[in-house]
Amino acid sequence: MAAAYDDPIAAKLIAEVQQEYVLRYGSEDETPTDPAEFAAPLGHFVVGLLDGDAVACGGWRAHDSAEPGFRDGDAEIKRMYVVKRARGRGFARLLLAELERSAAAAGRRRAILETGTRQPEAIALYVSSGYVRIPGFGYYRDSPVSRCYGKDLLEHEPERA
Repeated sequence: MAAAYDDPIAAKLIAEVQQEYVLRYGSEDETPTDPAEFAAPLGHFVVGLLDGDAVACGGWRAHDSAEPGFRDGDAEIKRMYVVKRARGRGFARLLLAELERSAAAAGRRRAILETGTRQPEAIALYVSSGYVRIPGFGYYRDSPVSRCYGKDLLEHEPERA
């Protein structure tokens, strides 16, 4: 379901993903984020439910070439997370597909994301979903544990007659 980035349900999941970063990297993700960036038409945030409980979240925010490291039409995926009890059920893949679909529907041309070497399961998901390594961007662009990936979204656009 669509949700505001700062909705209490989303905020709880975002706090959990931040604690996951603390466990894996020693600190929270310090990338500047503004909840307004995840609101339409230049962003989107979703929460996944299982038996009425929020178990997954993620969103995208628009970027263009005026910002270093970005291209016109980029949609940066942020805060993808699935709670431990719901992992291994395909939620991450469904969530990623929804973010790609909604970004393409909003006219975004490429999905991009930054993850880290201490998240091998995330890297495996992105690579198996067609993402390829791209040059570093954003807050962690020079970090040795950062990995950036991108995927062309044109394939998600409907055929035009």
